[in-house]
Amino acid sequence: MVSSNSATALPETAADIAPQPHLLALANLCKASADLLRLQVLRVLRKDSFGVSELCTLFAIRQPALSHHLKVLANAGLVATRREGNSIFYRRSELGQHPKLEALQSSIFESIDLIDLPSEIEDRLSALHLQREENSRNFFRDNAHKFHQQQDLIASYEQYADTVAQVLQDASLQHRRTALEVGPGDGSFLLELAPHFERVVALDNAPGMLQQARDKVAAAGLQNISFILGDTRSPDLENLQADCVVINMVLHHTPSPGQILQDVASCLAPGGVVLVTDLCSHDQGWARENCGDLWLGFDPQDLAQWAEQAGLVDVASVYLAQRNGFQVQVRLFGHR
Repeated sequence: MVSSNSATALPETAADIAPQPHLLALANLCKASADLLRLQVLRVLRKDSFGVSELCTLFAIRQPALSHHLKVLANAGLVATRREGNSIFYRRSELGQHPKLEALQSSIFESIDLIDLPSEIEDRLSALHLQREENSRNFFRDNAHKFHQQQDLIASYEQYADTVAQVLQDASLQHRRTALEVGPGDGSFLLELAPHFERVVALDNAPGMLQQARDKVAAAGLQNISFILGDTRSPDLENLQADCVVINMVLHHTPSPGQILQDVASCLAPGGVVLVTDLCSHDQGWARENCGDLWLGFDPQDLAQWAEQAGLVDVASVYLAQRNGFQVQVRLFGHR
């Protein structure tokens, strides 16, 4: 027993002890990871980000209950958020709030990624991705004739094309045999690629857009460009070894950008590069309806993280500010 005359009185309960920030963060991390639903949420967020309504559908849970779990995960630094218009999307946060806990957090993520999701959640996840893809295809099917008009609302081709061409010209490529452009739009950049590579392949899953590219190439009289109707998992790409893959203003229209990068990395020749041009994160929600965007741009670290997961490293980055407030990032990735 401590005498009442003691100069230093001990706290009566544990609650009276002022927690150290590191200890509090550790407690939050342990609490957040000690729940089956929250672990499954983190597993679903491994390679994608989802809005609250999408997560509610995946886990068949009401929004108030899910919002509570997401708040716990956010307080622990396990998830990060981004706002798209009136919607909030969640993704895994690869860096914890406290550097001393990063090793533990990484270990938790690695263990979570070994978990197999219940079959009903896998089925709902597949259905959600199919719906996203269908929405994107429908938009370009219905609006191919307005391609330039929609594109110019945010960033016209002319505003970034010269920079992209210069980055590609400066890239240290071992060979310039084959180039692949994913989503070539109306074919404008194909005209830039054709003189610098022996063979160019144009890949698009929208027949209307692919026809526009064909017409532009035919008008230019180019003979070294071939066309594939399909996506990055097309069997026509199985034996392709591309020295350069170009993805201009495409990823924000796709449901799984990380998967796209993994797909193209698998058909990249040794010493090859992947050139990505896309928007930085913005909050202009109208772009969803008017431009068919599934993502309102990307944080640069998100693209770098997806590239790393695909076995690529950041080689060069250029950022272009637009007069309308949007920012374009031009990223060059290569093999480790």
